[in-house]
Amino acid sequence: MDLKSLIRTIPDYPKAGIMFRDITSLIEHPEGFKESIQKLADPFRDMGITHVAGIEARGFIFGAGLAIELGVGFIPIRKAGKLPGETIGQNYALEYGVDTIEMHAGAVKAGDNVLLVDDLVATGGTAIAAITLIRRTGATLNHSAFVIDLPDLGGADKVRAQSVLTHFLLEFEGD
Repeated sequence: MDLKSLIRTIPDYPKAGIMFRDITSLIEHPEGFKESIQKLADPFRDMGITHVAGIEARGFIFGAGLAIELGVGFIPIRKAGKLPGETIGQNYALEYGVDTIEMHAGAVKAGDNVLLVDDLVATGGTAIAAITLIRRTGATLNHSAFVIDLPDLGGADKVRAQSVLTHFLLEFEGD
C-alpha cells in the first residue's frame, strides 16, 4: 500500500509558507492506519520494549496503536498541567520562549526499555525533550519511531545525535 498517498498536504497551515503534512487522512483509512501501525512496530518486535511513550497529541494515536501491537504499556507525554497526579517535567526551547512536557512520575524506572513515538519529526525539539525526560527516570530509551520525517529540518539527525536510532515510514523533503 502506498501510505504516502494517504497523507494529505495542506498548504499555508498553520501559517503562510508551511506545507502541513496531515496524518488524519491516514488514520481515517482503516487499512492504511493498520498497515502504518504494523510497519512502525516491525523493527521493535524482538527488542525487549517494555513501554511505548507517545508525544501529545498525534503521538498518542500511533503510540497507543504500537503499544497494543507490541503488547506493552503506553505512556502519554503531555504539555504541562494536563496530567493528573504527580508528574515530572522537562523544559525545552521554542522559537520564542520555553515550553514544558510532562509524564507521570513513576511511569517508568531503571530497567525499562522505552520506545518513543510521534507522528512526525521536524526540528526534533519536543522529541529530544521527551528523550531527556524519560532517561532522567533511569529507563533506557535508544529507539524512536515516526510516521513522517521532514529531513530538511534536521530533527531526525538531532534525535540520532542523542544516541537514539530513528525509524520512520515516510519522508517529505522540501516545501
